[in-house]
Amino acid sequence: MQQIAALATGCSFMLLEMRLAPQEIRTYFVTAVTAERRSLFQVTATAELLERTVLDYRSQGRFLLHAFVIMPDHFHALITPAVDVSLEKAMQFVKGGFSFRLKSKADVWMRSFNESQIRTGEKFTSCVRYIEENPVRRGLVLEPKAYAFSSASRGPLDPMPLHLHG
Repeated sequence: MQQIAALATGCSFMLLEMRLAPQEIRTYFVTAVTAERRSLFQVTATAELLERTVLDYRSQGRFLLHAFVIMPDHFHALITPAVDVSLEKAMQFVKGGFSFRLKSKADVWMRSFNESQIRTGEKFTSCVRYIEENPVRRGLVLEPKAYAFSSASRGPLDPMPLHLHG
């Protein structure tokens, strides 16, 4: 009987560990595109509102924000959702929170988003570079730091998660 109790305790401990463990491996490169690829974020006030929305949810602990860029018709981010927040919920906070704050009668976003899970430090670093160099590739600025709506112009955000260092 003690073995069963010990085994049961061990199993519940393992279930708890299994439930919490994914946080350590849940870093994603995400992209969300505006409805009909409208250039909503060419307007400074609208880009500032999206940036504020993203940073507000980061400060509320909904996710870690490692890098981001707000382009005229889409945004990219490198995020690690909080333990109790799914990736889908994190994106709902950003997209839904922004739409609510914008108070637009028209659709703001395409319905879904694209994501890619980051599993190595090299991939993390290349995603940061891709995100921050996006405005340069599009011909909006000559260097990443010159683009106002990017982590490149803000300085460091949240560091690379420890599991990606190995």
